[in-house]
Amino acid sequence: MKMTFRWYGSDSDNITLSQIKQIPGMTGLMGVLDYKAAGEVWTEEEIKAYMDEVHAAGLECEVIESVNVHEDIKMGLPTRDQYIANYCTTIRNLAKYGVKVIVYNFMPVFDWLRTDLARVIPEDGSNSLYFDEKELGEMTPVDLVRNTIDNCNGFTLPGWEPERLAELETTLERYKTITPDDLRANYKYFLDGIIPTCEECGVVMACHPDDPAWPIFGLPRIAHSQEDYDKIIALRDSPCNTVCLCTGSLGSNPDNDIPAIIRHFGEMNRIGAMHVRNVKYLGYHKFREAAHLSSTGDLDMYAIMKAIHDTCPNTYIRPDHGRMIWNESGRPGYGLYDRALGATYLNGLWEAICKSSD
Repeated sequence: MKMTFRWYGSDSDNITLSQIKQIPGMTGLMGVLDYKAAGEVWTEEEIKAYMDEVHAAGLECEVIESVNVHEDIKMGLPTRDQYIANYCTTIRNLAKYGVKVIVYNFMPVFDWLRTDLARVIPEDGSNSLYFDEKELGEMTPVDLVRNTIDNCNGFTLPGWEPERLAELETTLERYKTITPDDLRANYKYFLDGIIPTCEECGVVMACHPDDPAWPIFGLPRIAHSQEDYDKIIALRDSPCNTVCLCTGSLGSNPDNDIPAIIRHFGEMNRIGAMHVRNVKYLGYHKFREAAHLSSTGDLDMYAIMKAIHDTCPNTYIRPDHGRMIWNESGRPGYGLYDRALGATYLNGLWEAICKSSD
């Protein structure tokens, strides 16, 4: 298991590489170039600059997140072939600099949705990301976008970059005629276009689940259960077609048995990377992010780490969506302190599991 940390780069992250390096057991990053628009080629020059900075800090970067899939690919528009070609170029460029896994998603329009970015947790006074479907009320997708951008403390958030949302109303109108089966067919076309390049370069694609784990705003969403992921794996039978199993995204739906899902795909060797975090259920389609400690939420983190140990022990892991604690101010969900605590807690579970299994 390699413990990693999400980092947005020195130009857009208030957390430094030297701080990340000081977290016990931290081997490297799940890296991001958040200024790249979906469909753009990630050039060798900018990848090299990012990697050189990371390596100089004594960290690895073998996983890259959010090489965003252009909406035209998801909608199956004629322009998709050029964007798929660009994606293949980016895969080759990343492989040249040691990238082994690309985490991405195939969610229409929104990567994730929350109704509050800083809901206070009464038990301890910290705050965290929060979702309550009832709070959507009469809110339109455009209203939710404005609310999210207005409350992100001046930072970009993954999936909410302004250029991706510039044509939101037009995109939403097009999706009204796209069914889940249509989206799945477009997904297969995308995988058929990129997987040969992945196999050539030794890069694994890891699909992140829908967040939260159910359809919203009538959009087709096809990656929020074990059954969904089985269908995705079947779209292209290749060891390069894997999942990024995010315990919090899938875990937002209590019907998902997270340790069982890990074991299912771990035994298939189809887990490319993992985001490990906890959630607290507050009612139907209502939850908040919790500290990583099992007792603060509703996921059994010991069972999760044991499933990883037993079925995919060499995977990449990162703590995810920490609370804001100790008066920290930063990108919602991506503060330093609580994610560092989460990494330490997960490493402690890992050490105990390893020693008890000897």
